[in-house]
Amino acid sequence: MNYLKLTFDKLDVGALNDLVAHESCGAVSLFVGTTRDNFEGKTVVLLQYEAYEAMAMKTMNHLCDEVRARWPDVVHIGIHHRLGTVPVKEASVVIAISSPHRKSSLEAVHFTIDELKKSVPVWKKEQYREGEGSSEWKENSECTWSKKYKDNHIL
Repeated sequence: MNYLKLTFDKLDVGALNDLVAHESCGAVSLFVGTTRDNFEGKTVVLLQYEAYEAMAMKTMNHLCDEVRARWPDVVHIGIHHRLGTVPVKEASVVIAISSPHRKSSLEAVHFTIDELKKSVPVWKKEQYREGEGSSEWKENSECTWSKKYKDNHIL
């Protein structure tokens, strides 16, 4: 089962862990991405996330299909991404994957966050402390669908 969500609500790591846990699994691996308070010498006070929601959900479903093709023993996959304002220290993305043994779930979580950053259309705006520049929209440097990527790579 896949548990995918884009939400403006605060993410609940424990609830997603409980969703993906399964009696046949000895492992649930988690990745929790949080807002940090700095970027390139500037003080970050919060992030603002936006997404092309229909495409983001479609891409996350495809990503789950790819995870299952690579790690057939994966049982449940959860990907919850926050939209809107995310203060420092709060989670912006949580990925939880269950499998009978730890190797598959650990590898699948690592793959999933890397691919999510490359392919899911989510943008963030960094809000800086007053006097350090107001804010800046960013895309993930790994992003393969942006014009910036296409200009710098042969596709």
